[in-house]
Amino acid sequence: MFDTLWIDANLATMAPGRAPYGAIPRGAVAAKDGKIAWIGFAADLPKPADELAHEVRRCDNAWITPGLIECHTHLVFGGNRAREFEMRLEGATYEQIAHAGGGIVSTVAATRAASKQDLIESALRRLAGLTRAGVTTVEIKSGYGLDLETEIKMLEAAGALAQPGAVRIKRTFLGLHALPPEFKEDRAAYVQLVADVMIPAIAASGLADAVDAFCENIGFTTEEVDYVFSAARANGLAVKLHAEQLSNQHGASLAARYRALSADHLEYLDDAGVAAMAAAGTVAVLLPGAFYFLREKRLPPVEKLRAAGVRMAVAGDCNPGTSPMTSPLMALNMACTLFRLTPEEALAGATREAAQALGMGDELGTLELGKAADLAIWNVESPAELSYWLGAPLLRERVFAGRVV
Repeated sequence: MFDTLWIDANLATMAPGRAPYGAIPRGAVAAKDGKIAWIGFAADLPKPADELAHEVRRCDNAWITPGLIECHTHLVFGGNRAREFEMRLEGATYEQIAHAGGGIVSTVAATRAASKQDLIESALRRLAGLTRAGVTTVEIKSGYGLDLETEIKMLEAAGALAQPGAVRIKRTFLGLHALPPEFKEDRAAYVQLVADVMIPAIAASGLADAVDAFCENIGFTTEEVDYVFSAARANGLAVKLHAEQLSNQHGASLAARYRALSADHLEYLDDAGVAAMAAAGTVAVLLPGAFYFLREKRLPPVEKLRAAGVRMAVAGDCNPGTSPMTSPLMALNMACTLFRLTPEEALAGATREAAQALGMGDELGTLELGKAADLAIWNVESPAELSYWLGAPLLRERVFAGRVV
């Protein structure tokens, strides 16, 4: 007996090599012990539904997709930066705000001052925005502590979100996010601290799955990132990179050399970076929310990524400074309207390709036998509507590990 069987549904399996969206019209999917135990056309079920499962849920012709995956967020932080939003509207640039002491370091001060419980409670409110829109897996970066104590506090807070939120949490240590004020005159010492002290301590405590860095003209150089990535690999951690957001620092090529899970943003990615990512299998994570919020003009080279066969994930980049967005469906719409992805590419970017960007492609991201029974059930007539509607309450049911939540 299956634990639960969903019938009277259409399935967007997102499995490659099938019809658009991997669609199975008039399908059924069953869960047992948190995994997908049967999937296919309802007409092929071996017995009447009520004889196959302890619980049968009829979906009234709704569409079922894999649970959405937010593969790039900064969900845990203190305070907010609404004042900087006003400053940008008054003409200040992101770089000007950062050089004036705003930007990431202002969030660092607020995060250092917050208790772990404060961080958990504020992050849970933002997480609720994601889960209400079908998200079942979230990556959360640190990077607003910039000292070992606060980075650990952030990563512990991120881990604490899993149980109350009924989501999978992947944690990423982002030590090279900004230069903390106390190291303003000694960049090398801070980079060494991240590589030689923070990464070994965090790896030993099991608080992170990966290491990230902000490789940018207002962030860190490729040489500094290289040093930190070497330490990450030596301590058994995967790597990923904020690359080519505001300028071309050739970070994507560096990330590819380390076979990074992903390189993210990529507005200034060049042809060499595209080729390197394609050869390495590094996923391009597109973040249209930051592009929109900063009113950027240069688009990531989507056509070149597509032509090279680079996987393209889509994420919301929820953070206090450049993308205070908790709507994954809005990210899908922006990916289509701003970056010209197709609705199918956008949905794949928030499911199948997002799972690859987290190193979880064998477990999540498509509706296939043996994968996690993480489902999102939608009151729509076609999957394209997930990228089409703005703000509509489309989610009918969210299923985490086979359990309706």
